[in-house]
Amino acid sequence: MKQKLFFILLMCFFATGIACAEDNAPSQPYEAITPQPTASGDKIEVIEFFWYGCPHCFALEPYLDKWLAAKPADVEFRRIPAILGNRWVHYAKVYYAADKLGAVAKIHSPLFNAIHEQRLPLEDATKLGNFLEKLGVDKDKFFAAYSSEEIGKKIQNAYAMGQDYGLTGVPTIIINGKYRTSASQAGSNEKLIEVMNELIEKERTAKKPAE
Repeated sequence: MKQKLFFILLMCFFATGIACAEDNAPSQPYEAITPQPTASGDKIEVIEFFWYGCPHCFALEPYLDKWLAAKPADVEFRRIPAILGNRWVHYAKVYYAADKLGAVAKIHSPLFNAIHEQRLPLEDATKLGNFLEKLGVDKDKFFAAYSSEEIGKKIQNAYAMGQDYGLTGVPTIIINGKYRTSASQAGSNEKLIEVMNELIEKERTAKKPAE
């Protein structure tokens, strides 16, 4: 009952829709935010809020992939599907269902490509199932996870985290629960990666004991 009420409120709240990315960039490349708890232990946490339907998220992927290939050992990277509209729930559930099956690496890039390059209508369950089968994902297990109460709770948590971080558009990057940035703030995808690295170094320095 609570889960049903959550989705009703979510649909009402976002009835007018929200843009994929912020149109008006702040004057600085990042913002300090009210610190939020992290889930990375002693490591520096980097979160990407994203939506598979967002062309800006798709454009950022190659830059993130390159960054991830050389990610420092003291950094923990997490993807969280953003919930900024009722249409966003479907692809958030797709991500979490794939994560439950250990199939994110298998579907992540192909799903982005299918949506933005091939223009496949993957909000349709039959077409999504066929797409997953071609990637070697058991569609019956996938849809069982997709419809599960566990995934419903993850959706609620993702929505709550977006609210806690003041999320208004994607892709948005959060550094160690303290800083929020994006390509629109930084000026480009290339500069976003630079800002991420600068903020990571800032947090790394802050963790060092005083001499």
